[in-house]
This record gives sequence, C-alpha cells and structure tokens, in this order.
Amino acid sequence: MSEPMVRILILGTGDWAAAHVANYAKIAGCRVVAGVDADAARAESFCAAHGIPRAFDSLDAAIAWGEFDAVSNVTPDPTHHPTTMKLIAAGKHMFCEKPLAPRHDLALEMTQAVEAAGLVGMVNLTYRNVPGLQEARRMIEAGAVGEVRHVEASYRQSWLVGNHWGEWHSNARWLWRLSSEHGSKGVLGDIGIHILDFATYATGLEPVSLQARLKTFPKAPGDQIGAYRLDANDSAVMSLELENGALGIIHASRYMTGYGNALRLHVFGDAGALELEYSHETTLLRVCDGAKVHDLAWRGIICPSVKTNWEHFVEAARARKGREPSFRRATALQKVLDACFEPESQAALALPGSA
Repeated sequence: MSEPMVRILILGTGDWAAAHVANYAKIAGCRVVAGVDADAARAESFCAAHGIPRAFDSLDAAIAWGEFDAVSNVTPDPTHHPTTMKLIAAGKHMFCEKPLAPRHDLALEMTQAVEAAGLVGMVNLTYRNVPGLQEARRMIEAGAVGEVRHVEASYRQSWLVGNHWGEWHSNARWLWRLSSEHGSKGVLGDIGIHILDFATYATGLEPVSLQARLKTFPKAPGDQIGAYRLDANDSAVMSLELENGALGIIHASRYMTGYGNALRLHVFGDAGALELEYSHETTLLRVCDGAKVHDLAWRGIICPSVKTNWEHFVEAARARKGREPSFRRATALQKVLDACFEPESQAALALPGSA
C-alpha cells in the first residue's frame, strides 16, 4: 500500500514562505493544501501564484476547516508561540521557523505541549541542510580531531554596509530586524542562533558557561527611521566553555564587510583540526589529522548529499515520530541566547590603565 499523503498548511505568506512551498514540491508524498495570512489579499495572491487550492485570512478559520496534517509556521518571530500553541491543541504536526519563541520559557512551553500531544515538533535550523556540517559532525564523532580543545565560529553578513540585498534604510524587510519594538532580538536572535547551532551540533558539545557582549552601532539620526527605533544589537560575541572543558568563541555581525552570508567553523583538537567554510556559493571542508599535524598539511573532504529539514519533517509527520532539529533542541539554544542578554554577561572588564 502507498504511504499516506501529508497535507501541509503554510502559515504566513511573506518572503520566506515561497522557499517552504518550493521545498515541499520536491518531496513525494506531501502536498501544500492551504495558506494563511492575516492579510487576505496577500494570502490569496500567494496561493494563486503557487497553485495552492485554499487561502484563509485567519488561523481560526483554517483550524475550523481542518483538512491538513502538518504546518509550516513562517509567521513573524513573536507570533510563533501563540499560533503554534493553537495548532498543537488542534492536533497538527509543526515545522516552525527559528527562533522557536522569543524567550526560553515560551519555547519550553511549546516543547512540552508538542511532546505531551505525541506530535512532531521541528524547527527549521536551515544550515543542518549543509552536507559539510553533517560530514564535519560525523568526522568529529569518529575521532578525526581527537578531544576538542578550542572552537571558533562566525556568521558573517554586511547588509548594513553594502546594498547587495537592497537599501536597508527604506525597506521594512530589513528595518524590523534592527528594532526590538518590532520583535527583533538583533543579530544574535536572527543569525546568532544559526551559528550557535552550527558549532555545537558539529562538535556534539553544549555550553556550560558563557560571557557575551552585544553592540548596537549608530546608523541614523536619533537612531530612528520612521516607526523603527534602531536599538537591536548589530554585533554579538560569545565566549563559551563547553561541557568537556573546551573553550569557544562564537560571533555574528552585520558589519563583516565583504561577506554576504557566510558561516565559518574551526574545530581544534588534541589530534587534529577541521575547518568548514560555507556560503550560498561555496562549501569547503578540510582536515589536518594523523601524521599531517606535524607537517601542518590539510586535505579537502568530499561531502555526500544529505536530506533537507523539509524531507525529514514530512517523513517524521508521516511516522508521527520526531526528528532533529527538534523543538527541544531549539529550546536549549534559546536558553543560551537568553543568557546573553543578562546584565552580568555584558559586564565590561577593567583594562590595565583604565579608570
């Protein structure tokens, strides 16, 4: 007998929703059956453009209709919690964009609810789709670098410097990311969660302590553009101790000039080292291991293809069995991010000669 069709609803029809539809279209055994957006005209236009048969202007109306099994939640960040809780209560499997919630306590509530209901709850940490990351994790688990001693990781963007993605000064798509009043947690919440997952997933090591510095730079007169107060952090640095005692530096910024969207990871162990560089254009994984540590010689690694998060979600929804990256994983990441905003993590050190 053929496997049951997984019927998917797209919640939120903004810019990133099209990527969800495109990825589901590549997967056999699933079908996008409806779209929901508070803007009725946008919902209708989106569904018409993508051949989606039903459009709704409220989540309640879609739930009352009910002819779907699973949901891609592509709503704005502050909306993830209330909408997801409604859908869990309605018995729907959830694939939520990151961050799962704006605070750890809300993310934990979502995790406990989806687990208690026996439903699938996954979060779209998109860089899990990178073959190089999956191969790096496999190699580290297999002992390629020995015991991890030091980790460096960075997420590099520069759209506050260059106009390669458009003029941020006049585009709400970018301005909201700079304003806490519009739900932004700054670069830390936007892309810091990705690089934190990138580093800790690859190494299999979680943080046990951290210090963090967040910085917001002046970008406009009075730090205001229209309705947007530009107060969210632009650069973030985390100094971590990992559970095996290794130290790590993780940083993210929108001022890393010359880089559009690039992630870098360096893992150094007592028997070798591994480097991963990823952008939308290129992926490079290389290792220095074995006798080559004495020659400082590196070799490139060919990485096999991997399934996407969307594929894993469809399979998980069909089997009613959770897969990674899970709500619980995203909740653990949120706990680390929340700690970065605590006052004691921001304390400046007294430098020699300072007052």
